[in-house]
Amino acid sequence: MKHPAPPLRAMLDDLIALPTVSSVKPELNMGNRHLVDRLGEWLLGAGFRVEVMELPNQPGKANLIATLGTGPGGLVLSGHTDTVPYDAGRWQRDPFEITEEDGRLYGLGTSDMKSFLALALEAARGLTAKDMQRPLTILATADEESSMSGARALVQAGRPLGRYAVIGEPTSLRPVRLHKGVMNEAVRLIGQPGHASDPALGNSALEGMHEVMGEILAWRRELQERHRHPAFAVPVPTINLGHIHGGDNPNRICGDCELLLDLRVLPGLSVDELRAQLSARVARVAERRGLGWRVTPLFESIPPAETPATSAIVQASEALTGHAAEAVGFGTEAPFLNQIGLETVILGPGNLAQAHQPDEYLEMARIPPTLDLLRALIRRFCLDGRGLRPHQEPGVRRHRKNIPTRPVNYSRLLGSYLVSVT
Repeated sequence: MKHPAPPLRAMLDDLIALPTVSSVKPELNMGNRHLVDRLGEWLLGAGFRVEVMELPNQPGKANLIATLGTGPGGLVLSGHTDTVPYDAGRWQRDPFEITEEDGRLYGLGTSDMKSFLALALEAARGLTAKDMQRPLTILATADEESSMSGARALVQAGRPLGRYAVIGEPTSLRPVRLHKGVMNEAVRLIGQPGHASDPALGNSALEGMHEVMGEILAWRRELQERHRHPAFAVPVPTINLGHIHGGDNPNRICGDCELLLDLRVLPGLSVDELRAQLSARVARVAERRGLGWRVTPLFESIPPAETPATSAIVQASEALTGHAAEAVGFGTEAPFLNQIGLETVILGPGNLAQAHQPDEYLEMARIPPTLDLLRALIRRFCLDGRGLRPHQEPGVRRHRKNIPTRPVNYSRLLGSYLVSVT
């Protein structure tokens, strides 16, 4: 039996009440299947075809793919179902119960980013498959906050989902079309411990790591001299030496040392090539000093993402929000959606400053413009069935030439935009 989706506030309450923490620490890691099933019931009731994609070797973890309409192209509204872990001692409110206060909805996942899934369903309320010239897909993924295994499973499946996508990560309703990739690497050197009174009794991994660090900093300078992308506030690739540990006592020669790095990768650079370059630098030092070595990723890297400024989804998002598309330094599922053929924009109502914070909240004033925005995008890419290239859409191009820098009256802007493309 199909159950219609409850009112928006009830959907928000239910999604926040279902714990879906994902973490690299097994003791904190939870499944998301209970939330996927709840969303699936609502979407079935709304007339969507619903598929649950279970993740291999991960019991209780699944993606949800719900589609209204048939045919090629169309629009995907995408969000992840999981949240980061939380420190209960730092929360002043129950993280799993929405608290409405001072025009804000407090709760774990309100900003990042369970709320977007409810808003996507609300924006589609009342539509039927017969209305759709191109399909609308609501995608809910697993484990974005830990391993990106849900998005990676979509790539492995290799099945097209549509032509354009909006990922509702917290961007304060400002479109983002490109971001850096993220690599976290562990560099380990293995030497020979010995009594500190005689250096000949051992081979210090810590002294070898000092030299490796010099090599890495020199490599960083070279990368930053060769690669720049002016769209980013930090226009160069970055390497942060974040953590080091070696040895166990001052009177012993250090036999083992590990350095942890964070690399932020510009679009156009390959994470595999960068890891190979890092490994070659470490190997030269280690072999010269007679040390063992290895370079190991701490997690499977997130590639950089870039959707062309000329993409119809970028230009429509700019016209509707009144903001030029931006570049950010954090990672999302965008590169994986791009890999399966989706031109992707990151655009959601939350505020990044609230992500991963105690007493996370969503501004209630963001809800109406988000619904207006999503409805306009659905009309543009699904109901009108256009999805054409921007040079075929003079209305979109005209708005992009006059992107305002002052606060936008969304009702007026949305109304004028719909007139221009219908």
